[in-house]
Amino acid sequence: MSTERKCAECGEKLLGRADQKFCSDQCRNAYNNRQNSDANNFVRNINNALRRNRRILEALSPGEKTKVDRDKLVAKGFSFTYFTHEYVTKNGAIYKFCYEMGYLLLDNDEVLIVRRENK
Repeated sequence: MSTERKCAECGEKLLGRADQKFCSDQCRNAYNNRQNSDANNFVRNINNALRRNRRILEALSPGEKTKVDRDKLVAKGFSFTYFTHEYVTKNGAIYKFCYEMGYLLLDNDEVLIVRRENK
C-alpha cells in the first residue's frame, strides 16, 4: 500500500515519478518564490543600491580619476554603506569599490573617484 502523494504547493494528487514534489512548473516556481521571497528582497535591495552607486560614480567621473565633493554624491543618492570590495594601498589608503568604479575619501569632504583597469 502506497500513500497518496500530493503537490507541495497546491495539494493536487501527483501522478508520475516517485520523487515528484510538484504537479507543474507553475506550482514549483510559486513554491520556491514564496520560500525565498524574504532573502530575494534583501539581496535585491542591496544589488539595487550597488548598481545605483556604480552609476553615480560613473556619471561623475568620465575619465580615470575625478575629485568631487562628498555632498554631490549624497545629493545624487549615493550610499557609502554599500560597496563590493576594498583595496588597501601600500601606504594604507583604503579605496572602496562598486564593481570596477571606486572611491577614496579625502580630506575636506572630497572624494576621489577612480576606475579599475581591466587586466
